[in-house]
Amino acid sequence: MPQNTPGNPEGDGTPVPRRLLAAATRLFADQGYDRTSVQEIVEAAGVTKGALYHYFGSKEDLLQEVYARLLRLQQERLDMYAGSREPVEERLRAAAADVVVTTIENLDDASIFFRSMHQLSPEKNKQVRAERRRYHERFRALVEEGQQAGVFTRDIPADLVVDYHFGSVHHLSTWYRPDGPLTPQQVATHLADLLLRALTHPGT
Repeated sequence: MPQNTPGNPEGDGTPVPRRLLAAATRLFADQGYDRTSVQEIVEAAGVTKGALYHYFGSKEDLLQEVYARLLRLQQERLDMYAGSREPVEERLRAAAADVVVTTIENLDDASIFFRSMHQLSPEKNKQVRAERRRYHERFRALVEEGQQAGVFTRDIPADLVVDYHFGSVHHLSTWYRPDGPLTPQQVATHLADLLLRALTHPGT
């Protein structure tokens, strides 16, 4: 097997960290995190163990990064929607739909993480929960903004609204299939509509 120098892409030109993550994601999805060895990951990625430990330190670090990269993408996009000049209901609708689409587009990442999160060390688990909490708080702030402006009803606590929507998002991996009757955007539109209806003033 050709030996990689850490940091140097090889073969198709894909950077080594990305190749390692792609291989780990595929193996974790196919056979589970606990049943996947470091040796299998490096063989699938076509790199040495030294390259893996140079970038990630451990198999656990790979598991953390599988979800962290999705969360970073979603946080960046949420910040973009929340910071726009659109009416708050349109910003919330866009953010609610986006988290559905990005989760479906990265369904392996999401399903691997929620299936294996308990296998992270307490410290890494705490880090990921803190990052996810930051996302949820930004999302909740949109709901609260709309409630304070009188656009959304105050009958339902903002925390409950957020839990309602993300409960649906976190269960996508249990039922969504790419060959099913709904596209990612259709699912996103339906779930965003349900969220906005829950916040609509009675009688409007």
